[in-house]
Amino acid sequence: MVEQPPRSAPDRLLSVLAAFDHAHPALSLSEIARRAALPLTTTHRLVGALTAWGALERDGAGVYHVGLRLWEVAALAPRGLALRQVALPYLEDLYEATHENVQLAVRDGGEVVYIEWLSGRSAVGVHIRVGARWPLHATGVGLALLAHSDQSVQEEYCAGPLAAFTPHTVTDPAQLRRRLAEVRRAGVAVSSRQITDDAVSVAAPVRGPDGRVTAAVSLVVPLDDVHLPALTPTVRLAARGISRALGWRPATP
Repeated sequence: MVEQPPRSAPDRLLSVLAAFDHAHPALSLSEIARRAALPLTTTHRLVGALTAWGALERDGAGVYHVGLRLWEVAALAPRGLALRQVALPYLEDLYEATHENVQLAVRDGGEVVYIEWLSGRSAVGVHIRVGARWPLHATGVGLALLAHSDQSVQEEYCAGPLAAFTPHTVTDPAQLRRRLAEVRRAGVAVSSRQITDDAVSVAAPVRGPDGRVTAAVSLVVPLDDVHLPALTPTVRLAARGISRALGWRPATP
Protein backbone atom coordinates (compact mmCIF):
# COMPACT_ATOMS: atom_id res chain seq x y z
CA MET A 1 0.00 0.00 0.00
CA VAL A 2 1.43 3.36 -1.07
CA GLU A 3 1.53 5.89 1.74
CA GLN A 4 -0.21 9.12 0.83
CA PRO A 5 1.81 12.33 1.28
CA PRO A 6 0.62 14.65 4.06
CA ARG A 7 -2.03 17.14 3.00
CA SER A 8 -0.93 20.74 2.74
CA ALA A 9 -2.47 23.48 4.87
CA PRO A 10 -4.33 25.06 1.91
CA ASP A 11 -5.68 21.64 0.94
CA ARG A 12 -7.01 21.04 4.45
CA LEU A 13 -8.57 24.49 4.58
CA LEU A 14 -10.27 24.07 1.20
CA SER A 15 -11.52 20.61 2.14
CA VAL A 16 -13.41 22.17 5.05
CA LEU A 17 -15.16 24.60 2.71
CA ALA A 18 -15.78 21.81 0.19
CA ALA A 19 -17.66 19.88 2.86
CA PHE A 20 -20.58 22.24 2.25
CA ASP A 21 -22.74 21.77 -0.84
CA HIS A 22 -26.41 22.03 -1.84
CA ALA A 23 -27.18 18.72 -0.17
CA HIS A 24 -25.26 19.69 2.97
CA PRO A 25 -25.72 23.44 3.62
CA ALA A 26 -25.54 23.08 7.42
CA LEU A 27 -23.04 20.86 9.23
CA SER A 28 -21.90 20.16 12.75
CA LEU A 29 -18.19 20.17 13.56
CA SER A 30 -18.03 16.35 13.53
CA GLU A 31 -19.85 16.23 10.18
CA ILE A 32 -17.38 18.69 8.69
CA ALA A 33 -14.48 16.59 9.96
CA ARG A 34 -15.98 13.43 8.46
CA ARG A 35 -16.77 14.97 5.07
CA ALA A 36 -13.37 16.71 4.90
CA ALA A 37 -11.57 13.53 6.02
CA LEU A 38 -9.73 15.43 8.72
CA PRO A 39 -9.07 14.81 12.42
CA LEU A 40 -11.55 16.54 14.69
CA THR A 41 -8.84 18.63 16.36
CA THR A 42 -7.58 19.89 12.99
CA THR A 43 -11.14 20.60 11.86
CA HIS A 44 -11.85 22.54 15.04
CA ARG A 45 -8.81 24.75 14.46
CA LEU A 46 -9.60 25.40 10.79
CA VAL A 47 -13.30 25.98 11.38
CA GLY A 48 -12.41 28.45 14.12
CA ALA A 49 -10.17 30.42 11.76
CA LEU A 50 -12.76 30.40 8.98
CA THR A 51 -15.49 31.50 11.40
CA ALA A 52 -13.37 34.34 12.76
CA TRP A 53 -12.77 35.55 9.19
CA GLY A 54 -16.44 35.26 8.27
CA ALA A 55 -16.24 32.42 5.76
CA LEU A 56 -18.36 30.29 8.11
CA GLU A 57 -21.06 31.20 10.60
CA ARG A 58 -22.17 29.24 13.69
CA ASP A 59 -25.81 29.34 14.74
CA GLY A 60 -27.29 28.99 18.23
CA ALA A 61 -27.47 25.20 17.91
CA GLY A 62 -23.77 24.96 17.16
CA VAL A 63 -24.29 24.17 13.48
CA TYR A 64 -22.11 25.82 10.85
CA HIS A 65 -23.23 27.52 7.62
CA VAL A 66 -21.40 29.29 4.82
CA GLY A 67 -20.78 32.89 5.89
CA LEU A 68 -21.55 36.15 4.16
CA ARG A 69 -17.85 36.96 3.75
CA LEU A 70 -17.64 34.27 1.06
CA TRP A 71 -20.65 35.82 -0.66
CA GLU A 72 -18.86 39.18 -0.70
CA VAL A 73 -15.78 37.63 -2.27
CA ALA A 74 -17.85 35.64 -4.77
CA ALA A 75 -19.53 38.86 -5.88
CA LEU A 76 -16.20 39.92 -7.39
CA ALA A 77 -16.09 36.95 -9.77
CA PRO A 78 -16.57 38.24 -13.35
CA ARG A 79 -18.41 35.04 -14.30
CA GLY A 80 -20.58 35.04 -11.18
CA LEU A 81 -22.60 37.82 -9.61
CA ALA A 82 -21.00 40.51 -11.76
CA LEU A 83 -22.19 38.74 -14.91
CA ARG A 84 -25.57 38.12 -13.32
CA GLN A 85 -26.06 41.82 -12.59
CA VAL A 86 -25.35 42.77 -16.19
CA ALA A 87 -27.57 40.02 -17.56
CA LEU A 88 -30.53 40.30 -15.19
CA PRO A 89 -32.49 43.01 -17.06
CA TYR A 90 -32.34 40.94 -20.25
CA LEU A 91 -33.27 37.76 -18.39
CA GLU A 92 -36.27 39.54 -16.89
CA ASP A 93 -37.31 40.77 -20.35
CA LEU A 94 -37.03 37.22 -21.65
CA TYR A 95 -39.18 36.00 -18.79
CA GLU A 96 -41.82 38.68 -19.36
CA ALA A 97 -41.96 37.79 -23.05
CA THR A 98 -42.43 34.07 -22.42
CA HIS A 99 -43.26 33.42 -18.73
CA GLU A 100 -41.13 30.30 -19.02
CA ASN A 101 -38.08 29.13 -17.06
CA VAL A 102 -35.09 31.37 -17.82
CA GLN A 103 -31.52 30.34 -17.05
CA LEU A 104 -28.04 31.84 -17.22
CA ALA A 105 -25.01 29.57 -16.95
CA VAL A 106 -21.25 29.40 -17.38
CA ARG A 107 -18.87 26.50 -18.05
CA ASP A 108 -16.57 25.13 -15.37
CA GLY A 109 -14.51 22.28 -16.79
CA GLY A 110 -16.87 19.58 -18.04
CA GLU A 111 -19.89 21.01 -16.25
CA VAL A 112 -22.31 23.87 -16.59
CA VAL A 113 -22.88 26.02 -13.50
CA TYR A 114 -26.13 27.98 -13.22
CA ILE A 115 -25.68 31.52 -11.90
CA GLU A 116 -29.27 32.71 -12.37
CA TRP A 117 -32.68 31.11 -12.76
CA LEU A 118 -36.11 32.72 -13.09
CA SER A 119 -38.90 30.24 -12.47
CA GLY A 120 -41.64 30.09 -15.11
CA ARG A 121 -45.34 29.43 -14.84
CA SER A 122 -45.15 25.85 -16.09
CA ALA A 123 -44.82 22.79 -13.91
CA VAL A 124 -42.13 21.37 -16.16
CA GLY A 125 -39.60 19.35 -14.18
CA VAL A 126 -36.56 21.62 -13.98
CA HIS A 127 -33.84 20.23 -11.70
CA ILE A 128 -32.05 23.57 -11.53
CA ARG A 129 -31.10 26.02 -8.83
CA VAL A 130 -28.47 28.74 -8.63
CA GLY A 131 -25.11 27.04 -8.15
CA ALA A 132 -26.30 23.70 -9.54
CA ARG A 133 -24.04 21.75 -11.88
CA TRP A 134 -24.89 19.44 -14.79
CA PRO A 135 -22.80 17.74 -17.48
CA LEU A 136 -22.40 19.91 -20.57
CA HIS A 137 -23.87 17.45 -23.08
CA ALA A 138 -27.23 17.09 -21.30
CA THR A 139 -28.37 20.73 -21.24
CA GLY A 140 -29.09 23.45 -23.76
CA VAL A 141 -26.75 25.94 -22.09
CA GLY A 142 -24.10 23.24 -21.83
CA LEU A 143 -24.30 22.45 -25.54
CA ALA A 144 -24.05 26.15 -26.40
CA LEU A 145 -20.98 26.53 -24.20
CA LEU A 146 -19.27 23.34 -25.33
CA ALA A 147 -19.89 24.04 -29.02
CA HIS A 148 -17.99 27.32 -28.74
CA SER A 149 -15.15 25.99 -26.59
CA ASP A 150 -11.69 25.24 -27.96
CA GLN A 151 -11.52 22.19 -30.19
CA SER A 152 -9.26 20.43 -27.70
CA VAL A 153 -11.87 20.93 -24.97
CA GLN A 154 -14.58 19.47 -27.18
CA GLU A 155 -12.51 16.44 -28.13
CA GLU A 156 -11.53 15.74 -24.54
CA TYR A 157 -15.15 15.97 -23.45
CA CYS A 158 -16.47 13.77 -26.24
CA ALA A 159 -13.83 11.15 -25.41
CA GLY A 160 -14.96 10.94 -21.80
CA PRO A 161 -17.99 9.14 -20.33
CA LEU A 162 -21.32 10.71 -21.32
CA ALA A 163 -23.88 10.12 -18.58
CA ALA A 164 -27.48 9.26 -19.51
CA PHE A 165 -30.41 10.76 -17.61
CA THR A 166 -33.25 9.68 -19.90
CA PRO A 167 -33.48 7.30 -22.87
CA HIS A 168 -33.10 10.39 -25.07
CA THR A 169 -29.80 11.66 -23.61
CA VAL A 170 -27.07 11.76 -26.25
CA THR A 171 -24.29 9.43 -25.11
CA ASP A 172 -22.67 8.63 -28.45
CA PRO A 173 -19.53 10.77 -29.07
CA ALA A 174 -20.06 10.92 -32.84
CA GLN A 175 -23.64 12.08 -32.41
CA LEU A 176 -22.55 14.67 -29.86
CA ARG A 177 -19.94 16.04 -32.28
CA ARG A 178 -22.64 16.40 -34.94
CA ARG A 179 -24.89 18.23 -32.49
CA LEU A 180 -22.10 20.64 -31.57
CA ALA A 181 -21.48 21.40 -35.23
CA GLU A 182 -25.20 22.10 -35.69
CA VAL A 183 -25.16 24.46 -32.69
CA ARG A 184 -22.32 26.46 -34.24
CA ARG A 185 -24.14 26.56 -37.59
CA ALA A 186 -27.53 27.55 -36.19
CA GLY A 187 -26.30 29.83 -33.41
CA VAL A 188 -28.66 28.16 -30.96
CA ALA A 189 -28.73 24.87 -29.04
CA VAL A 190 -31.86 22.76 -28.59
CA SER A 191 -31.83 20.08 -25.90
CA SER A 192 -34.96 17.94 -25.94
CA ARG A 193 -35.76 15.45 -23.15
CA GLN A 194 -32.11 15.11 -22.22
CA ILE A 195 -32.54 15.42 -18.43
CA THR A 196 -36.31 14.98 -18.03
CA ASP A 197 -38.84 13.49 -20.43
CA ASP A 198 -41.11 16.54 -20.35
CA ALA A 199 -38.81 19.48 -21.09
CA VAL A 200 -37.04 21.19 -23.98
CA SER A 201 -34.28 23.75 -23.57
CA VAL A 202 -33.42 26.41 -26.15
CA ALA A 203 -30.11 28.18 -25.49
CA ALA A 204 -27.90 30.79 -27.13
CA PRO A 205 -24.28 31.81 -26.40
CA VAL A 206 -23.31 35.04 -24.66
CA ARG A 207 -20.09 36.71 -25.79
CA GLY A 208 -17.67 38.88 -23.87
CA PRO A 209 -15.81 41.98 -25.11
CA ASP A 210 -13.23 39.85 -26.94
CA GLY A 211 -15.91 37.89 -28.79
CA ARG A 212 -15.33 34.66 -26.88
CA VAL A 213 -18.36 32.85 -25.51
CA THR A 214 -18.41 33.34 -21.74
CA ALA A 215 -21.95 32.25 -20.82
CA ALA A 216 -25.22 30.97 -22.24
CA VAL A 217 -28.85 31.90 -21.71
CA SER A 218 -31.78 29.55 -22.17
CA LEU A 219 -35.50 28.95 -21.94
CA VAL A 220 -36.82 25.65 -20.61
CA VAL A 221 -40.36 24.89 -21.74
CA PRO A 222 -42.74 21.93 -21.51
CA LEU A 223 -42.37 19.48 -24.37
CA ASP A 224 -46.04 19.79 -25.29
CA ASP A 225 -45.84 23.60 -25.57
CA VAL A 226 -42.58 24.00 -27.42
CA HIS A 227 -42.68 26.20 -30.54
CA LEU A 228 -39.11 26.59 -31.73
CA PRO A 229 -39.74 29.15 -34.52
CA ALA A 230 -41.01 31.59 -31.87
CA LEU A 231 -38.60 30.74 -29.06
CA THR A 232 -35.34 30.69 -31.01
CA PRO A 233 -35.18 34.37 -32.04
CA THR A 234 -36.34 35.44 -28.57
CA VAL A 235 -33.48 33.60 -26.87
CA ARG A 236 -30.99 34.85 -29.45
CA LEU A 237 -32.13 38.43 -28.85
CA ALA A 238 -31.61 38.10 -25.09
CA ALA A 239 -28.15 36.59 -25.57
CA ARG A 240 -27.22 39.34 -28.00
CA GLY A 241 -28.41 42.03 -25.57
CA ILE A 242 -26.34 40.58 -22.73
CA SER A 243 -23.32 40.31 -25.03
CA ARG A 244 -23.60 43.97 -26.01
CA ALA A 245 -23.98 44.98 -22.37
CA LEU A 246 -20.74 43.10 -21.64
CA GLY A 247 -18.95 45.11 -24.34
CA TRP A 248 -19.17 42.78 -27.32
CA ARG A 249 -19.64 44.35 -30.74
CA PRO A 250 -20.38 42.30 -33.86
CA ALA A 251 -17.77 42.38 -36.57
CA THR A 252 -18.55 44.90 -39.28
CA PRO A 253 -18.57 43.57 -42.85
